[in-house]
Amino acid sequence: MLVEDAPPVTLDLDAEMAALAERYRKASGPGIQVLNLLGSSAEGLLDRLPETVRDRLDEGTEKALFLTMKAAHRSRGWLADQPGWLNTTVTTAMGAAGGFGGLPTAMAELPVTTAVLLRAIQGVAVEHGFDAAAENVQFDCVQVFASAGPLAHDDGADMAFLATRMALRGASMQALVAKVAPRLAQVLGQKLAAQTVPVLGAVAGAATNYAYTSYYQDIAHVHFRLRRLAIETDTKPEVLVEDLRRRVAPPISHL
Repeated sequence: MLVEDAPPVTLDLDAEMAALAERYRKASGPGIQVLNLLGSSAEGLLDRLPETVRDRLDEGTEKALFLTMKAAHRSRGWLADQPGWLNTTVTTAMGAAGGFGGLPTAMAELPVTTAVLLRAIQGVAVEHGFDAAAENVQFDCVQVFASAGPLAHDDGADMAFLATRMALRGASMQALVAKVAPRLAQVLGQKLAAQTVPVLGAVAGAATNYAYTSYYQDIAHVHFRLRRLAIETDTKPEVLVEDLRRRVAPPISHL
């Protein structure tokens, strides 16, 4: 749902799509590559997390998504959207603080960071002319979390989430969160594991949060700009997604 009906515009769709492809590639830039190195170590550390934490990670992530989504939305009544660089600065500082005290402080910091990320994604939606209070826009904000996270290997799922119909029909928020939570839980579990490393926990926390915030804000810009382009050009979203897919990863012929 757009905040208001936009007047007809003349735009260069090819240039717009080229810019989106560049932003999509940027989302997996040097910061994410460095974080993938941390992620490789974190994967081995996941088994060293307390069993109670591992067993409740999916359920806890699902509950956290509901709670932080509400908190992020309520905050819109008293706190204006912040520029992307400020969101990144805030979450980076929180990650450092969370990692400084090991697992207890990392777990306390996790839902706060998730709320800030969701609020940042909502801000991107508003920036592109959408109403953050609209249910389908709230769905989209959660959908952004379904993309391959910074600590996940790119298996095409981040493009797959863009291919999902951009205006969901007949789907409840509960069903969507239940679908997103397991994947996000794995990524957040790696973040927790990285923050438990003695001495380096604060550095790992700051690095992961910096990469998370940068990544998800870039992906949100791609997602909501595609939605807006679909409206402005009266083009099916699936057509734009396929165009983006070709630009990001040209098909390879297998002989």
